[in-house]
Amino acid sequence: MRNKPRIAVLLAAYQGRQWIETQVDSILKQQGVSVELFISVDACAPNVMEDGTLAWSQALAEQHEQVTLLPYGQRFGGAGANFFHLIKEVDLESFDAMAFADQDDVWLPEKLARAWQIIGHHQYQVYSSNVLAFWPDGREQLIKKSYPQKQLDHFFEAAGPGCTYVFARKAALSLQQCVRQAEEQLSRVALHDWFAYAYCREQGFAWFIDEQAWMRYRQHANNQVGVNTGWRAYLKRIRQVANKSYRQQVLAIAELVNPSLASSLNRFAFRLSHILQLRRRPRDRLALLVMFILCIY
Repeated sequence: MRNKPRIAVLLAAYQGRQWIETQVDSILKQQGVSVELFISVDACAPNVMEDGTLAWSQALAEQHEQVTLLPYGQRFGGAGANFFHLIKEVDLESFDAMAFADQDDVWLPEKLARAWQIIGHHQYQVYSSNVLAFWPDGREQLIKKSYPQKQLDHFFEAAGPGCTYVFARKAALSLQQCVRQAEEQLSRVALHDWFAYAYCREQGFAWFIDEQAWMRYRQHANNQVGVNTGWRAYLKRIRQVANKSYRQQVLAIAELVNPSLASSLNRFAFRLSHILQLRRRPRDRLALLVMFILCIY
């Protein structure tokens, strides 16, 4: 009988004591796979009191041999930098796959088995999916990310929440090598999931976006990104475009994964002529077109 696939789950934590126990429990109870969990806890700023996430993670690692806590003390200042640290430091050579995990979600028991069902047959090397967002008041909403992929969409958006990403061994090791070699340049990249999507697409790794949702995506006041729905979220995104931070991220990622295309993406005529290839969802393409024409971007 074939052994269960070994999957390294990388979890970036920060001030998440009220949620992390539920999330970790759902990770360790994954069915049909062998999970090893690696946790990196971001150090608090000098004037912030640690909420118990570190102590809880230390106790967990002592109790479970399949849990490893990375050395504590480095201040990353965001989930992206923490995930890049995890990718760089974890030894992935003996694993069949690598997955990202946030500290505050809840995984369905078959989440990783479903991903392995897709990438284990080698037609696809990376997996992500839609998610079921949920709020403290009981609301739920399916967040669709499984629109058809476009030629250049990876330069302008991620494949969805990074907590759905699962990389086959070859893609994981390739991404790891890139992160280790480009550590200084990656300091300009805020979102690890967007970068990972762009890198894998440019390297030719086939990416599958599942229409089914295999995790509950918790929404709360401290989400670094969240689902981006509602008028407040749209205003926030417009501000990011208007202050050029979105454009800076597009160019920073392009310069890392395809430097020869970066100058083209910076040209108005090129973006306009390729507008149908820049985002997956039609509504997003229209919004981007308006921003180009109005010179907001």
